[in-house]
Amino acid sequence: MKRVAILASYNGSGFDALHVALKSGELSIEIPLIISNNSNAKILENAKKHGIDNFVVNSKTAQNPDKKIEELLNEYECEYIFLSGYMKKVSINITKKFKVINSHPALLPNYGGEGMYGRFVHEAVIKNGEKISGVTLHEVNENYDEGKIILQKELLLDKDESVDSLEKKIKQLEQITIIEAFKNI
Repeated sequence: MKRVAILASYNGSGFDALHVALKSGELSIEIPLIISNNSNAKILENAKKHGIDNFVVNSKTAQNPDKKIEELLNEYECEYIFLSGYMKKVSINITKKFKVINSHPALLPNYGGEGMYGRFVHEAVIKNGEKISGVTLHEVNENYDEGKIILQKELLLDKDESVDSLEKKIKQLEQITIIEAFKNI
């Protein structure tokens, strides 16, 4: 069974999708570890509720946060890392030693790169008059949003699409895309 660590900065909605799928038997994975750089992240509460070991790792809790994350990943024997809204760049040591997967709220290579996350992506998509958007699950390398694409799913934008409505649609599509991608990994 694959052991997947979750790194998240806030809610970790991707974790929710994976956890539901593993509990229902739809996915055959284990999630032994959740790490956040934010001590107020909602995902930490969810981890406690589900009995999953969790840690806050940032410059206040560790002299070298990247090294501490790597130590935890090794200690918990994780093969995979899923970035569920993790707002820090993952060190190259981690991307070389573990399979790191990210969910991006657009069809890469469009609307990727540093600073392109969440609402910023949806605002750019709408501003540019795009007719389609979607979700991309990709491997993480040393560059933002440039790793090998694992799976993409598209959706059509309505004529009167707003940032809020697009964000809601993308979140729903993301849940489906994450599960499908992990079934094929």
